[in-house]
Amino acid sequence: MKRRSLPLLIAVSILSLFLLLVLTVILVPVDEVKGVVTRALAREGYLLQAEEFRKSFPLGIGVTNAEVRDDRGLLLKLDSATFRLKLLPLCIGKIVLDAHARIRDGEVSVSYQPRTSQISLHSEGIRLQDLPLLQVATGANLQGELFLDGSFSGRGTALHGDLRMEIKRAEFSGIKVSDMPLPDASYETIRGMFRAAGGTGNLESLTFQGDGIYIRLKGTLAMAKSVGAAPLNLTIELMPKPDFLEKQKLVFLLLAKYQKSPGSYQIPVTGTLLSPVIR
Repeated sequence: MKRRSLPLLIAVSILSLFLLLVLTVILVPVDEVKGVVTRALAREGYLLQAEEFRKSFPLGIGVTNAEVRDDRGLLLKLDSATFRLKLLPLCIGKIVLDAHARIRDGEVSVSYQPRTSQISLHSEGIRLQDLPLLQVATGANLQGELFLDGSFSGRGTALHGDLRMEIKRAEFSGIKVSDMPLPDASYETIRGMFRAAGGTGNLESLTFQGDGIYIRLKGTLAMAKSVGAAPLNLTIELMPKPDFLEKQKLVFLLLAKYQKSPGSYQIPVTGTLLSPVIR
């Protein structure tokens, strides 16, 4: 083969692949795509409902008013979302899937490369009260603006990466973990970092600086195939000021067995991410 014909062969191959993908998107009915996605979620125990499924030019699918449920109720609601195969990476032989969703006034973007299992995530302006999953997991009234930024790559024990989290103007009330109440409080800012390496996730000092109380959540979770089934090994450290403790005396009486010293409580949390348990 002549050397000058090699670039032409590569260009023709890429163009052929692109045309094949375009034809696939054009020819495959939207209902078929919806059926594949719905059945995949159903195998994991989730029910998907959406007002509209549509094709999104050039290589994508869009949904409007999508809801994901399980036997406990509504877990996630998206006002709109698009899922696309990015074109520029495809030109150099890389498959990159892009997702963008709007949840009320907040947005979340996810990029995923199947070949390396590399995923990046960014969200801003999402209100905790617009994430039903949190209420399902805690049974609490949670308010505040959530910001996330992170990336992960690899599979199983090779998984590694980190996720930074910040919640502004947070208010938590009615929190119970396996029927054990935690104190109600408001927090100007909550910050934390989650790192994964060797198949284990490490929550590095998620700190809550509140009005009259300081809380720190730390520990590990094993990275399971299903995120919701990830086993927990966490500790909640509560350090209330005397006046705060007096205002919520009943709650701290119930937490008395976890008191390690005056003004300091350490509460162990096990179970799974979607079903936490206080020992």
